[in-house]
Amino acid sequence: MLKKIKKNHPLADLTTFKIGGSAEYFIEISAKDELKEAFDWVKEKNIQISILGGGSNLLISDQGVKGLVVLIKNEKLSVHGERMTVGAGVSLSKVLSLAINYSLSGLEWSNGIPRATIGGSIRGNAEAFSCSMSDIIETVEVFDIKKNKFEILSCNMCSFGYRKSIFSENKNLIIWETILRMPRKDKKQIEEIVEKNLEFRLDKYPRLPSAGSVFKNLNPEKIKKKNPLFFDREIKDKIGRQGLVGAGLIIDLLGLKGKTIGGAKVSLEHANHIVNTGKATADEVVQLISLIKTQARNNFKIDLREEIQYLGF
Repeated sequence: MLKKIKKNHPLADLTTFKIGGSAEYFIEISAKDELKEAFDWVKEKNIQISILGGGSNLLISDQGVKGLVVLIKNEKLSVHGERMTVGAGVSLSKVLSLAINYSLSGLEWSNGIPRATIGGSIRGNAEAFSCSMSDIIETVEVFDIKKNKFEILSCNMCSFGYRKSIFSENKNLIIWETILRMPRKDKKQIEEIVEKNLEFRLDKYPRLPSAGSVFKNLNPEKIKKKNPLFFDREIKDKIGRQGLVGAGLIIDLLGLKGKTIGGAKVSLEHANHIVNTGKATADEVVQLISLIKTQARNNFKIDLREEIQYLGF
C-alpha cells in the first residue's frame, strides 16, 4: 500500500469547485485491507487522515490539506432483484443509469448532480424534489476507526435528517458500501421523471464550477420568531418544498446575486450557489460566504448555516 501513497498531490481537479491546494499525502483505496492499512500508517506517522468522495460539496483550503487524504474508490455495483449493492466510490449518475436499466425507482431526483458519489450522498443525506438518499437505504457498511473493524448499520441506525446523518456527526465512521432497496416501476415513467428533473437543473442551476448549495434551507418558524414583520412581508407565501425556506431566496432578497470577491461570484442563476469564474481562491469563497452570513444576520436577523464542507482549514 505504501507504494501507492503520493506526496504533494493536487486536489482542485478532484472537486466540482476546481479550487484548493495539494494533499501532503494522497492515496486511492479500493479494498478493505488497504483502508485498514491506511489508518495503521497514519497512526504510526501521527498525522491526520481525511476522506474524499466525489468532491461535489466541498471547499479545500488554498494551503492544501495536511496528513493523508484518502479517495475512496470502492466501485462495487450489482443488482439483486429490487436491491442494489453499491460501493461508496460509485457515482450517483452510474447508479441511476443502472437503476433505469432495471426499472428501479428511487434515484430519479439525482439526475444532473455533478460528480456526487454514493458515499458522499449518504453522508449528507443528499436530497432534491422532496426525495432523499435515506428513502432507499437498507444498510450501510462502515469502517469504525475506533473499533478498527467493519460493521453494518441499518437505515434506522444512521440517524438521517435534513442534509445530515450519523456519518456527518461521527467522523470515526467511514462509509464503505451500501445496500439500496428500490421498487420496480414502469421504465418509461422513470425515464420521464429523470429527464424532467435534468431539464429543471439545466434551467435553474449555474454551469460554472461550484460546490452546489452553499447554505442549508431554513425553518420558517425560526424566521417568524426572530423577525415576524420580515416573515409576513417576504417569506410566508414563499415557503418551498418540505416546508422550508430556500437560502437562495434570502440571499436574493439581500440583493447579492452577482456579488463578486475576486474570482468567486454569487450565481445569477441560483443565489445559493457560489461559482468559480475562472481563478477563484478558497479564501475568496470564504470571504463571500462570510459577507452573506453577516448581511443576513444584520438585515434579517437570520443565521445561515453552511451545507458546504471545509477541508484543510
